[in-house]
Amino acid sequence: MEREDSRAAKAAANVKTDWNPILRREFDKPYWDTLQGFVSAERSQATVYPPADRVFAALHLTPYAATRVMILGQDPYHGPNQAHGLCFSVQSDVRVPPSLANIHKELSSDLDLPIPDHGNLEPWARQGVLLLNATLTVRAGQAASHQGKGWETFTDEVISAVSAKPDHVVFILWGAYARKKKSLIDPSRHTIIESPHPSPLSAHTGFFGAKPFSRSNQALVAHGQPAIDWRL
Repeated sequence: MEREDSRAAKAAANVKTDWNPILRREFDKPYWDTLQGFVSAERSQATVYPPADRVFAALHLTPYAATRVMILGQDPYHGPNQAHGLCFSVQSDVRVPPSLANIHKELSSDLDLPIPDHGNLEPWARQGVLLLNATLTVRAGQAASHQGKGWETFTDEVISAVSAKPDHVVFILWGAYARKKKSLIDPSRHTIIESPHPSPLSAHTGFFGAKPFSRSNQALVAHGQPAIDWRL
């Protein structure tokens, strides 16, 4: 049987969208083999999320040319059946985590929409909202366990590539970690929307009321681009 980590590596190298020529050079750099070796060793001795075939789901669902909005997360969820390759998102039959519940509340307040009854954000991804975590894997039950192993080098390249797009993009940065990525974004050509993280620990310090969804659509329309239908 083909090893799970091998399938993950092949999934990266065979992204079926226009990301492939943009990111292909990363797979030849020394850090990539070291990173994949680390993830392989982790999968051999522990449960790692998300499943290998979902690690690059954000790039599969949102092509480079279609990317109009980018939401940056930090780590995949580390609980059972939660992470499926899109930041902040869970499958429709999985209980909505606290940060995502707060995103739902702000979505409802911002756009006067009913609070969604599920946490699957794939409808956003299919409209050009790139839902990227800075770290793409995590050991079960151990938040941040795969940080600093090489994923950030890869995802920084993704952020830089989006910033290099000729078309305007809205970057939504929630929390201190995401906001540190501002240096990778050209503010003269793109819109940056910042606020505290939607975590229950910080949502009341400025996330609630920041109106990221309506502000994103206003920026898109102002640049002659279609608005996002944020309903779930």
